[in-house]
Amino acid sequence: MTLLNASYEPLGTVTFQHAVRMLFREVATVEEAHDDRMIGPHPWPRVIRLVRYVAAKWMYRPASYSRTNLLKRDRHRCAYCGRHAMTIDHLLPQSRGGTWTWLNTVAACGSCNGRKANRTPAEAGMRLLVQPYEPTRAQLAAGQAVRL
Repeated sequence: MTLLNASYEPLGTVTFQHAVRMLFREVATVEEAHDDRMIGPHPWPRVIRLVRYVAAKWMYRPASYSRTNLLKRDRHRCAYCGRHAMTIDHLLPQSRGGTWTWLNTVAACGSCNGRKANRTPAEAGMRLLVQPYEPTRAQLAAGQAVRL
């Protein structure tokens, strides 16, 4: 379930149980709800918003690198053709010393990943539609991570 700050900026997600506790402690309100379901006096939440603003400086630190976060950064879109991506491609292949970092990996569809093989994009004659970068936690939470 999505959690918004008092200023309506996304902070991330919380479990259903945590959301209900926040509602009953009156530290959050329901912003978007299911139409026909209730939990006591509260509608069944989809999105909740904090009542007071929380300075989330930690959200602007670099996000931790993971496969899930990388696919989220690239919105599950292939960096070469723009189709749906489910694999990770190393710009500098691992066999040549490439590392698992934000700046050396992009999301790729299976066919582009196979076509590029053990080469750099320039060697394979493939142009990147997006440039890899290191996103912040806030960018991943808001889904604003792709730069064209």
